[in-house]
Amino acid sequence: MRIYFFDTETTGNQSDDRLCQLAIKEESVAEPLLNELYRPLKPIPPEASAVHHITNKHVADKTTFVASPRYSEIKALFESPDTIVVAHNAPFDVGMLEAEGILPTHVIDTLRVARHLDVKREHAMYKLQYLRYALDFELDVPAHDALADVITLEALFEHLLQKAMTERSLDRQAALTLLQELSDTPLLISEFNFGKYKGVSIAEIAATAPDYLLWL
Repeated sequence: MRIYFFDTETTGNQSDDRLCQLAIKEESVAEPLLNELYRPLKPIPPEASAVHHITNKHVADKTTFVASPRYSEIKALFESPDTIVVAHNAPFDVGMLEAEGILPTHVIDTLRVARHLDVKREHAMYKLQYLRYALDFELDVPAHDALADVITLEALFEHLLQKAMTERSLDRQAALTLLQELSDTPLLISEFNFGKYKGVSIAEIAATAPDYLLWL
């Protein structure tokens, strides 16, 4: 299996939003496979530009992703049964690809995997850039650029893979299978992170204050 890391920058996070940048990098290959801007089918709002700094002027002379020269290549690669694609908060990025007609076959979501493997709850949050600094990755890349995020993503993936191999005594292939399984496993809320019971387990609340759960 070949592993590819990818990230999108988009016009927003709603169902009608579209990608305006796509970056892809193969595992252990220095040069990115792709890092391109595209003209989305709707204007880039200032709220989105404030995050990724891509404006409508930047993409005015670009083609749409579907009409781009490498679209068919990327579609074949991501839909191949021999490819695993990796993203952070994968449902969002995969959704953007699906809106463009690409349906990845094998997906690993490092956001979900990171939360599943953090059984001791050592991290306060699981955003990609938070984990970059919490795990002390030595990366000379900026934030909020698709390619920079892909480089950070690869470092996080390798950390999670090694964590799974070490803590669960797995070889690389078994660890890869585990990461795919965890990516498909829903995350269960074990304690509240808000309100008067913040930090208290749901099991404890159920035993001592069941009316609160009924009220919710």
